[in-house]
Amino acid sequence: MSAAVHIGDDGRARCGWVGRDPEYQRYHDEEWGVPLRGDRALFEKLSLEAFQSGLSWITILRRREGFRRAFDVFDWRLVADYGDADIARLLGDEGIIRNRAKVEATIANARVLRDWLALEPGALDSLIWSHRPEGSRPRPRTLAELPAQTPESVALARALKARGLRFVGPTTAYALMQSAGLVDDHVEGCWRAA
Repeated sequence: MSAAVHIGDDGRARCGWVGRDPEYQRYHDEEWGVPLRGDRALFEKLSLEAFQSGLSWITILRRREGFRRAFDVFDWRLVADYGDADIARLLGDEGIIRNRAKVEATIANARVLRDWLALEPGALDSLIWSHRPEGSRPRPRTLAELPAQTPESVALARALKARGLRFVGPTTAYALMQSAGLVDDHVEGCWRAA
């Protein structure tokens, strides 16, 4: 495991996973761990976390604009109507990760959201945020102290799967919780640590 913090060229100490990549630094400084609300924004984040499974987050981050373009800015109402021609288009799009199972899961998830959120607008946001851990835990001192999953992420994954969503295991759910600000996992010594 790498050092807990990394000092950037700008002199700022950041979580060690960030390294020197300017896009990673921007993401860490401006987005990771910042509370994210709204069904569309959380559908995008959930979808990108699913595409990240088995890959590094920087791979997804560098293609995020391609994903947004390819998936109609993650408007689930539009994505839910995708058919075979759209799947073929997406599998040929070099601007995204071309994994059939992940593409099909994103479309299937959009269909679940279309039906669910038509009846309960804001329900995805409410469900995800209802799994925010209560209380506080000690700030991680090392990257090794960052969990891959927690009881809350297991429960969130279970709740999302019960709604019919796919590619939402406990590890993906915890990554979502970190990136959407349900938990603050900035390590001790990072300038973003509260």
